[in-house]
Amino acid sequence: MGLLNDDCWQLIVPAKVYHAMEKRGRCCGCFPNVVDIIIRTTEQYHAHRDSTDAEIFDFMTRLRQFHEDNRRADLERRQKGHRAA
Repeated sequence: MGLLNDDCWQLIVPAKVYHAMEKRGRCCGCFPNVVDIIIRTTEQYHAHRDSTDAEIFDFMTRLRQFHEDNRRADLERRQKGHRAA
């Protein structure tokens, strides 16, 4: 929630969270789950803040679209170059 307190409308991505924790994502396989946590946390934050429904809807739509775009790109990368070890 510290990132949201700095700027409640910023787009928080997994790399920003890991950087704030001084950690690194190694294989990045957990990033879709991290994005889900970011979405839930952001929704809860704005539910307890005096944000308008229009502001929240617009922001969450942008965040979900970002998540879906990256999920599709990740799946495409895996299918093209995936092979068993």
